[in-house]
Parts: sequence; C-alpha cells; structure tokens
Amino acid sequence: MTDRGQAVAVLAVATYLAAWAFGTRALYPAAVGLALAVGLGWAWVRVLRRPITLRRGLGAAEHLEGDDVPVLLEATVRQPAPRSLDAVDVVDRLGERRVRLGRHGGALLGRYVLPKVARGRYRFQGARTVFEDPFGLFLAESEASGEATLLVYPRLVEVDRLFSEAGGAAQEGGRRLMRRTSGFDLHSVRDYQEGESLRKVHWPTTARRGRLMVKELEDTPHDEVAVLLDADARSAVADNFDVQVRAAGSILRVHALRGRRALLAVTTSPPEYRRVTSFDGEWQLALELLASIEPTGTERVESFLARESSPAGQAVELVVVTAALSLRLADALIERTLAYRPASLVLVHAGREPVRDPLLLRLSATGVPLTVLQPGDDLQAKLSALPERVAAHG
Repeated sequence: MTDRGQAVAVLAVATYLAAWAFGTRALYPAAVGLALAVGLGWAWVRVLRRPITLRRGLGAAEHLEGDDVPVLLEATVRQPAPRSLDAVDVVDRLGERRVRLGRHGGALLGRYVLPKVARGRYRFQGARTVFEDPFGLFLAESEASGEATLLVYPRLVEVDRLFSEAGGAAQEGGRRLMRRTSGFDLHSVRDYQEGESLRKVHWPTTARRGRLMVKELEDTPHDEVAVLLDADARSAVADNFDVQVRAAGSILRVHALRGRRALLAVTTSPPEYRRVTSFDGEWQLALELLASIEPTGTERVESFLARESSPAGQAVELVVVTAALSLRLADALIERTLAYRPASLVLVHAGREPVRDPLLLRLSATGVPLTVLQPGDDLQAKLSALPERVAAHG
C-alpha cells in the first residue's frame, strides 16, 4: 500500500466513525466509496501481479567505448495487462535504470540510454517491474525474466604502416621474409636406436630413465606475428589498460587485414589466446576478447614470455604492449632482435612528463622499434610513427 492508499484507508475509517458518532447519514456513502476504492485497488494489483518477460533491444550496430547506448525494453504480460508500468533494469557495474513502459499497440514499450559506456562486457542481471492501481493506492513488484549481455568494443584506429616498419626495421625486410613460419616442436621421446645422431638425444629424460632417449619432433606452423598484451593487475593504472587494449587491437587489425597469421596473447589469469588467420572469421573472436578482458594477471610479462611453451615467444615477430618496462623484458627484446627475430615495444605511460628511461635508450640503440603512449597522445600517429616520418621528410 502506498502512502496515498494508507491515507485513503484512514480517511474511510474516520468518515465512517464520524457518520456513526454524529448520526450523519450523508457521510456513509462517502465512507463506503473510499473503502471500495481501497478494495478495488488491492484487487487490481493482485490480479495484475503475474510473471512478466522483459526483452531488451540493444541495436544491430557494434557499440564502441565512449558511445551512448540506447536500450529498448519490451514487456510481455498476459491479459488483462496494465496500460503502463515501471521497469527497474539492473546493469552490471552501471547500477539501476528506472523507465516507464507505456502501451503501444499490443506491447508495453520503454526506452532509456546508457551514456558514454566504457569498454567491457555488461550483463543485465535482472529487472523488476513495478505497477500501481489506477488510483495510486497500491503498489506491486514482480521479478521480470529475460537476460541480455552488452559488449562494448575498444575504439581502434586505422594504421597503414606501423612504427615498427619504419627506418631500420624496413631495411631488414628481406631477411625477415626469408624466415620460415614453421618449425620443429618437441612431440614426445622414445628409445634411442643405433645409428641415430646424438644431437637428437633428450638429455633430461635420459638422465631420469638411465638409458638413451631421443626427441620425436613434429613440424608445426608458427605464427607470423604475435601481439602480447600485458594484463598484469599491478601495472594497470587509471585508464592505462584501455589504452593498451586499443593499441594491441589496432596493431592486430593491421596484420589481420594483410592476411598474416597472427596471435593475440593476453597475460590474464588464466592466459587468453586468439589466433587470427583471416579478417572475416577469427578477427571477430579476437575483437570480442579485446572488448571483455580485464587486467587480472598475476605474472610479469617477461616471465610469461620466458616460458618455453609460450606461443607468443615462438612467433616469428613479436609486439609487446605493456605499461611496465623492466630490465628482464628489455633484455628479452634485445636478444630476439640480435637473433634476427623481430621484436617491438609499445609502452603506455600514465604521466604527462617526458619519459627518460635508460632502458628505452638502450632498446632504441639496439634497433628495437618502440613507441611511448602518454595521456593526450594521438594513438594513430604514435602507432604509425607519424611524427618521426614527418621529421624524416621534413
């Protein structure tokens, strides 16, 4: 019962008592009328209180971070149905939204807008429907069934030529193209057979079993390029991780458009991988991962890269996108570059002051392509090394 309903009920009782006490017959119809209004209101909400199915329309277009997302609500309820009702929609991490649904034809429709939604996966956790009787005396709530998920994608940029392809990196293109995108991986071990080369001996297993064991190798394709996105929770500061996601996605998009076999590796816990061999199919799966990932990693990116079984480490070319540059990571990138295994670095820095890190100077002097992203930077220009290219032609 609403506050108005309580007031009307009290007024009905008071009017009846006044009519009885003073013998005023004219007040009896008023008291009865007020009591009937209360009774009809109670019966109204009892009849209409039933299961309601709520459907949400999020539009056919993909939603990018920073966009306003309109949400259309349609309630389905058995007859007799109210002419209007209020729906309270609960959106994960965005709170509640209350909207009035009005009758349009045979359906109850309403609409609200989620303003400037950040990148991520949002689940509509449920909804409540609230309706009143025509007099506003009683209020009833009902849980509405129907779930939906909103996926907000990162805002990627279009890049024709990456920063890693400028200058010295471009001059080594001939040697890079000659690298095979396949290699031999350890498949199993077996007993040594007379006449086999000792180079094939797997010494750890030999020492453990006490007899010569050799490696069984199989020829497996390696990814041409791996984009390694650092999702370590300790280095995720403010909006840094969203910038990392945009940078990693934009670089991956360039290689997907070129038809290169690419790998997106994310150091979440557990790690996530998406291989992209075409822009039509696998690219959408990688984009969905970029939309939903959060910095939940517990391992440093250099430790992740050092694993022998790391698909990112086995790729012909490696791009690391991180917000934390350590000595071990710098050494790993330099070691790859000196071995003619291309590696590049995208460093996202939270501060606006110029970055003066000796490790950056060391990487640059060794020939490791790198770019530093700071607040306010033009992502497209930084990833394409536009300032450097303009200066070179200056």
